[in-house]
Amino acid sequence: MERQKPRILVIRGGAIGDFILTLPAIRLIRETLSGCHVEILGYPGIMELAVKAGLADSVRSLEHRSMALLFAKGAPLDPALVEYLLSFKVIVSYLFDPDGVLRGQLEVIGVKTLLECPHSVKPGKGHAAMQLAKPLEKLAMYLDEPDWRTPLFARAEAASKPIRIALHLGSGSTHKNWALENWQAVTAALQQQRPELELVLITGEAELERGVSVSGFKTTEHWHALPLPELADRLVTCDFFLGHDSGISHLASACGVPCLLLFGPTNPDIWAPPQQGVSVIRAEKGDWEQLTPEKVIPAVMERLP
Repeated sequence: MERQKPRILVIRGGAIGDFILTLPAIRLIRETLSGCHVEILGYPGIMELAVKAGLADSVRSLEHRSMALLFAKGAPLDPALVEYLLSFKVIVSYLFDPDGVLRGQLEVIGVKTLLECPHSVKPGKGHAAMQLAKPLEKLAMYLDEPDWRTPLFARAEAASKPIRIALHLGSGSTHKNWALENWQAVTAALQQQRPELELVLITGEAELERGVSVSGFKTTEHWHALPLPELADRLVTCDFFLGHDSGISHLASACGVPCLLLFGPTNPDIWAPPQQGVSVIRAEKGDWEQLTPEKVIPAVMERLP
């Protein structure tokens, strides 16, 4: 009889960028515990990126109704959920559990190895991806330089085609966004100085809520609200990416696309994508008013392929 693979469960909620910054830790688990079955318990639409990157074998939604009782102290759990959780040799959790309710529930049902990891990162403690992987050292797993900085998705082979530049003008927080009129000035300069470029505008629901008008940008293509695995497939065909401190910027960098990212109040030493080929322009003192198109446009032109 074939021996069943040891099963590892990684529980990770959070937004797109938070999840992608956790992928180096998940890759470390995958590579160190070779031959294991790795499953992700997370949010639909995001967790599938781990499978696409070859870092997980399967996924399950945190939004399943049976999960709610995991966070109710002393609540009886669905027997099927108990059986599911006990099927894992190790559970690695990035969930916020300040009162230890989740930990208590898992202990009661007999989970033997639970590794609790930070759901967020702290200033002054190094890059976010390093902080998220740090607890794995308890299991003798260490991120090595420069391996943890390598892209997670394979780039498309170079072909004879127009140079494709992707732009994403949003993020999960409006305070991390440069003004739209500034981005319009950048795209206008690109079209004037490099008319041969193929420009792609990436938007999602956050941009709609923000009131981004696509008509204000004369781009070659518009990719709107694409599923993240599909967006990754398209990003690997791009030659350059322009954006903010956002989850989509992390995805572009994880696809191996050279990036120029604009940072305002957030710290790029912690939050910039860790892959090689990422350049950052930070607004002076974190004040977007100090970062004008006249400062950004030459930097863009210098870095374009």
